[in-house]
Order: sequence, then structure tokens, then C-alpha cells
Amino acid sequence: MKFITYEYKNKISGGILLESKVIPIMEVMKELKLPEIKELQEFIEIADDKLIKIVESAVNSKKFQTILLSNVKLMAPIPYPKRNVFCIGKNYEDHAKEIKITQISDNFIPEYPIYFTKVASPAIATGDNICFSKEATSQVDYEAELSVIIGKEGINIKPEEAKEYIFGYTVANDVSARDLQVKHKQWFKAKSLDTFCPMGPAIVHKNDITFPVELNIQCRVNGELRQNSNTRNMIFDIAYIISDLSKGFTLKPGDIICTGTPAGVGMGFQPPKVLKDGDVVECYVENIGTIVNTVLAI
Repeated sequence: MKFITYEYKNKISGGILLESKVIPIMEVMKELKLPEIKELQEFIEIADDKLIKIVESAVNSKKFQTILLSNVKLMAPIPYPKRNVFCIGKNYEDHAKEIKITQISDNFIPEYPIYFTKVASPAIATGDNICFSKEATSQVDYEAELSVIIGKEGINIKPEEAKEYIFGYTVANDVSARDLQVKHKQWFKAKSLDTFCPMGPAIVHKNDITFPVELNIQCRVNGELRQNSNTRNMIFDIAYIISDLSKGFTLKPGDIICTGTPAGVGMGFQPPKVLKDGDVVECYVENIGTIVNTVLAI
């Protein structure tokens, strides 16, 4: 199943996406005489494997009132995460190598995951603009990433149990101000400027993605293919990341983990290919979808 957050008639709700139609989650929960949940975050917090099976069976066997996808405005699946978005730096060897020539990172292939967080307030959706002020930065870059959505609370999770704690997967663009990364000697502000977290278009439930996850991942700018890899090439895979991150640290439903980006970022080119006003950025992950955003420099 694919889950979305959408705006319809000035109201924001969670829904289940069936090709070109949307079933409001609230309607499904009412039909099943379950707690009336409206937002996707609320659903994720209670959606264990049993509930997912019940909901999937109902969607496949009952007739629900639907809304045409063309009549709604897609939002990021979790527009306002309860906590910062967790990110993994330099998690593809080819990307780690390409940024050796820059000043945005140390010159090494990591032996352990590099964790950092970014603010998404809100995360923006496909179709929204990536906006930045020229007074704040002049080196805005893209990073296509597979993101993992945590489905249940856990601490000290074993790698072999990691899948149990996943709700699903989505696409993210870890937009980054490279000059701020260099200037501040760390990555938080450079990756947390307003609109710097495009995400979506949907969360695909884990049951629809083979584990371990091996999906093609790409980024295009104005139609030019810049990034082209597969998640199998991650240095630290999803099971390792979830297990390692959860050591002494409680993961919670709705937590978002961006798993890193492959080679082909703008700063990896000579000369650099940073984003400029009017650029159209497309980030794609196989079996999940594409988010498309236009750059607006102000």
C-alpha cells in the first residue's frame, strides 16, 4: 500500500493511494469501527502488522468513497516530523570519494555511520519550490535519498529484527548549502534552511518492498541525469543503520531516517554544478516514485 498526506477543501488528511484515487484513512477506520484517525502520523503510531492486514483486506474488498488524485494537493507524507530528520553522511563510497576534492567533509571513507539531523518545518512536497536567499547561500546542492519511516518504538534493536521496526519507505532530497557546510564546519544549518527537505510523493509500506532493500536511485536536474545508483551500494545498509542508531537511543514511530546519497551531487563536478533559479530537480527511487521541485532563488 501507498500512504499519502494531502490537502482537500482546505483540510489536511492522511490517505491510501490507489493509482489515481485517494481513500481517506479516516473513512477506512470508520468502516472498520477502529479509532477515528485523520493524520498519517497518527496511523503510523498504531499500525502494527495485524492492522495493516485488516486495512489492506478492507481496501481490496470494500467500496470506499474516493477522491481523484488530481483534485488534491499532495503534501510531504509527514509534513511536520515530531523530531528532526535523522541523516547518514557519506554512505555511498563513490560519493565519499567525489567530495574528497571539496572542503565539505573530511577526506576518508567512514568506518562507522556519520549521523546528523536536519530540521523539516515543514518538509515540502513534490511540486513545491526549493527556495533560498542569495544573501544566505550561493552553493545550493541536491542529494537524492531513500528514506526509512520507523513504525514502532524500539531501542537496542538487533540487525536481524530491524525490518520489524520499519513502517515504510519514501523519497527525500537532502538539499544542502555547501558554502555553509564549509563555513560552519558542520552540517546542521546548511541542511536545515527553509524548504530544504522535499519528501514524498508517498510512503510505500514495507510489505511492498523486498528486504534487504535494493532499489535504483536517481536524480535529474533539468532532465540531465546526475545521480544513478542502487541502494545495494550503501556502505551501511538499513538493518545496520537501524541497529546502530538505536543503541542507547529510542527510535519512535514516525521517525525519518535518510540513508545517504550516491555520487553525482553538484559539488562533485568540476566546475561545480550548483542549483540556480529556475532549475527543476527530480529525485527518484524505484517502486516508490519521484519528487519534482523547482528552485527559486530570491
